[in-house]
Amino acid sequence: MEDILRQAFTILRATWKHRRLGMLVAWIIGAIAAGVILRIPNQYEASARIYVDTQSILRPLMSGLAVQPNIEQQIMMLSRTLISRPNIEKLIRMADLDLNIKNKSQQETLIEDLTSSLKILGVGRDNLYTISYRDPDPAKAQRVVQALVSIFIESSLGDKRQDTDSARKFLEEQIRNYEKKLEDAENRLKEFKLRNIDLASAEGKSGMDRLGDLSTQLSNAKLLLREAEQSRDALRRQIAGEEPVLLPDSTGGDSSISLPEIDGRIDVQKRNLDTLLQRYTDQHPDVIGARRLIKDLEEQKRQEILARKKFAAANPGASVSNNPVFQQLKVSLAEAEANTASLRARVSEYEERYKRTTALMRTQPQLEAEFAQLNRDYDLDKKNYEQLVSRRDSAELSGDLDTAGSIADFRLIDPPRSSSKPVAPNRLMLLPLGLLLAIAGGLFTAFAASQIRPVFFDSKTLRDITDLPVLGTVSLIPNDARRKKEQASLRRFLGATAGLILAYGLGIGMLLFLSQRAT
Repeated sequence: MEDILRQAFTILRATWKHRRLGMLVAWIIGAIAAGVILRIPNQYEASARIYVDTQSILRPLMSGLAVQPNIEQQIMMLSRTLISRPNIEKLIRMADLDLNIKNKSQQETLIEDLTSSLKILGVGRDNLYTISYRDPDPAKAQRVVQALVSIFIESSLGDKRQDTDSARKFLEEQIRNYEKKLEDAENRLKEFKLRNIDLASAEGKSGMDRLGDLSTQLSNAKLLLREAEQSRDALRRQIAGEEPVLLPDSTGGDSSISLPEIDGRIDVQKRNLDTLLQRYTDQHPDVIGARRLIKDLEEQKRQEILARKKFAAANPGASVSNNPVFQQLKVSLAEAEANTASLRARVSEYEERYKRTTALMRTQPQLEAEFAQLNRDYDLDKKNYEQLVSRRDSAELSGDLDTAGSIADFRLIDPPRSSSKPVAPNRLMLLPLGLLLAIAGGLFTAFAASQIRPVFFDSKTLRDITDLPVLGTVSLIPNDARRKKEQASLRRFLGATAGLILAYGLGIGMLLFLSQRAT
C-alpha cells in the first residue's frame, strides 16, 4: 500500500511540473469546443398531429385470421409504409427542396436525410400520431411537414369500390387456397392410415394397452402350459407305477406281491392284536379270534395271488390291456399330451404376437407424432377455412360495401407549425461538457509530458529504475527569490484555471439570459 501511494504521489508531482503546458492545452481545447458549440446551427422543429383510422372493411373481416400488431408495431409499419421512397420524392417536389439539387448524389443524400429525420411517433392514444421534422430553416421544416401531411391525406382518398372488391377477391382467393390445403391434408391422412393400418384397434386401445394385454395372455398361457406338463408327467409316473401290480413276477414269493385292499386289512388286525396282547394273555378269546382272522386274510391273499398268476399264465397279453385302471390312465395321458401340445402352440403364438407388437412399439411414438401433426395441420386449415367462409357470408349479408372506408383514413388534428425557438442544440448542456473536455485534455497533456520527459524526485526511485548505486544526494535550499517565483507561477496557474471556468460560466449565463429574453 505504501509503494502504491508513493507511486501515485510521484505521478502527481510529475504531472504538476508540466501544469503550464496542460493549462495551455486546456485553454486551446476549451476555445475550440466553445467555438464549435456556438457555431452549431440551430434546429427548428415543425410538427403536426394526425389521427389514423384503420377500422376499414378488411379489419373486421380478417379479425382472428391475421396477427393484430400492437401499437409499437403499428407505428413501425406506418413509418415504413408512409415514409417510402416514392412519397419522399413526391415530398421533395411539393416542398420545393429540389431547387438547389444539381446532381444525382445530392438528391440521394437529401432523400436519405429526410428518411432519417422524419419521425412518426405515438402520443399515448390509439391511432393518434405526431409527424415531426427538424431543419435549420423553420419555414422549410414547416413546408416539409405540410407536404407530408398532404401526401398522407391524399393517400386516404381513393377508389373505395376497388378496396371492397379487393377485400372480396382476397377472401375468395384465400378460400380457394384453403380448399386445396384441406384436400391435400385429407389425402395425407388417408395415405398415413393405409400405410399404418396395423395401428388401428377396434377397442380403441393404445399400443401400451395392447402390449399389456398380450403380456397378460402370454403369462396365463405359460402358466397353463406348466400345469398341463405337470399333470402329464404325473400321469406318466402313475402308469409306470401301475404295471408291477398288474403283472406280478412269477419267480418271486407271495410276500413280494402287494394287494392294497387285503394288505390294509391285515395291517389293521395286526395292530389290533398287538393292542390286545398288551392287555390279555394268549389264551384270551379276543386274542385267539384276532389271530384266526389274520390267518384267514393271509390265506385269502394267497388264493387271490394264485388266481391272478393263473389268469396271467393263460392270457399272456391281456393282463395290461384288460385292466380298466391302466386303460383310463392311458386315455388321460393322451388327453394331457394333446392339451400340452395345444397350450404350447398357444404360447408360441402369443410370443410371436408380443414380439411383433414390441417391434411396432419402437416406431409407434414417431408414427403417433406424425399422425398428431397431420391432424393438427388439418384442424387448423379446417378452422381457418370455416372462418373465411363465415366472413365471406357475413360480408355478403352486410349490405352494400360501396361506402366502406379505405385501409387507413388520415384526419388532421393539429395543422403543421414550426417552433419559435430552436429545439437543438442544447448549448446549456454542451458548454459544461466542453469545459470538462478541456480540463480532461489539459490533465492528459500534462500527464503525457511527464511520461515523455520523466524526472526523479528521490534517490530510491532513481536507484530502482537505473539499478545503480546512489552515492549521495544534493538538496536544494530555496531562497526568497525562488519562493517568490514559484508563488507567482502558482498564482498565474490558478488565475488561468479560474479564467477558463469563468469564461465558460459567463457563456452559460449569457445563453440563459438570451433564452429567458426570447420567451
